[in-house]
Amino acid sequence: MTAATLAMQMATSADRSIVISRVIQAPRELVFTAWTEAEHVRRWWGPPAHPAAVLEMDVRPGGAWRGCLHGVEDGRQLWQGGVFREVKAPERLVFTFSWDEDGERGLETLVTIDFIEQDGKTQLRFHQAPFQSVAERDGHQGGWNGSFDRFVDYLTQAAR
Repeated sequence: MTAATLAMQMATSADRSIVISRVIQAPRELVFTAWTEAEHVRRWWGPPAHPAAVLEMDVRPGGAWRGCLHGVEDGRQLWQGGVFREVKAPERLVFTFSWDEDGERGLETLVTIDFIEQDGKTQLRFHQAPFQSVAERDGHQGGWNGSFDRFVDYLTQAAR
């Protein structure tokens, strides 16, 4: 394999994935719990314009999760789901993700989240891939960042 071919494959791979890193001002165990217990996840999952209306989770390897985002403005229901592949408390979650739709949005991706202890805080490293297009990747990136903003707000309120 030539260096040019390798560089082209790496660029294509980067174009097809999301990488988000955030430092959360909360202990790793709490952050992991807020990601793995449905009663918590329902309160922050989904971007502000499409919060979760339904979320069910069987958090164990081979366990399924399923959720529905509800459009605040149009009432549209966006169903999604997947299967947990790895659950290593409080360090890592790996699960599949797909929309209940035909076409590109219905293709399965893999989400990997590492929870890294950092002096009483948690560095959250999020990775999702592969996407079939840059547009689909960018839509997910916006959605996840909106969810993470809600997640931080939820943890801040829960700490009070």
